[in-house]
Amino acid sequence: MVVSVPESNLDGRYQEGTMPLERGERHITVNGVRQWVRVAGPERQTPPLIIVHGGPGGNLWTFERTVGERLEADRPVVYWEQRGCGRSDLPARPDDYSIPLLVSDLYGVIQALGIERCSLLGFSFGAELALELTLTHPAHVDRLVLQCPSVGDRRRIAMVQLFGLLQSARGDAQRRIQQLIETDLPIEAATERAWSLVDSEAVDRLLFVSQEHARRNRRMWQESGLTNTGDMERALDRQESPAAPLHRRIAALSHPALVVVGLYDRNVGVEVARDVAATLPNARLEVFERSAHFPDIEETERYAASVNAFLDG
Repeated sequence: MVVSVPESNLDGRYQEGTMPLERGERHITVNGVRQWVRVAGPERQTPPLIIVHGGPGGNLWTFERTVGERLEADRPVVYWEQRGCGRSDLPARPDDYSIPLLVSDLYGVIQALGIERCSLLGFSFGAELALELTLTHPAHVDRLVLQCPSVGDRRRIAMVQLFGLLQSARGDAQRRIQQLIETDLPIEAATERAWSLVDSEAVDRLLFVSQEHARRNRRMWQESGLTNTGDMERALDRQESPAAPLHRRIAALSHPALVVVGLYDRNVGVEVARDVAATLPNARLEVFERSAHFPDIEETERYAASVNAFLDG
């Protein structure tokens, strides 16, 4: 792993190698790719919280502007956008993605910022990366917050999404998804086709209980100007699953963990979150009754209060 710090917005005070944890945005080059990082609240004397976004291929623009501001009031928060995502650079090749490489990138960012011990908040796919990092470098992790966590069980999540799309679609799209379910197609292939049949309104119904929050989320996407190339998801889909699945390996972790999920999450699923909480030896589950996949957006105040209370121990 190669880590360097080629530039920052803090008057060039950083030299190549480890940086102090100071407020502001910068790019850190890890494994040959410049990756965007922003630090908020570094003066607070608690372990920093690193936010690991989902997707694959998402970003942190909306999280920063909703619940992020409430988390920053209590502790240092580090926002990191993965290679090829948000304000980070694309890798040289569109298939230059893998779980081990993304975990190595995250560890490189932690090293470059001089962080000895941190908490991790991973949402959706980001929870998978947070858990993999903790398995690889357990001494560097204090606590885990896992929001609507995916744990690499692609077939199970495809099944959740397929029936979620059936419930969210309307008219002809719903009829065609029902036909897909009744065919002999593998579940992953049927789900991929179902996604191609639905419009943005159906996707919003899948991801949100409140369509007002869904519209707000879309406005923020437009304001950001950031896009998901789809390269990461395509690259990861082509790779074989590990011999020892993540949802089994996490039983070895003793770190305190808070697993949060919206009651109406039809993108990853409440039962997946329940299983993660049951498998982690030192975890508790909190279900948000007025949310789907994004309780951080739909129940922001309660979410922030719960996360801050957990991180304060």
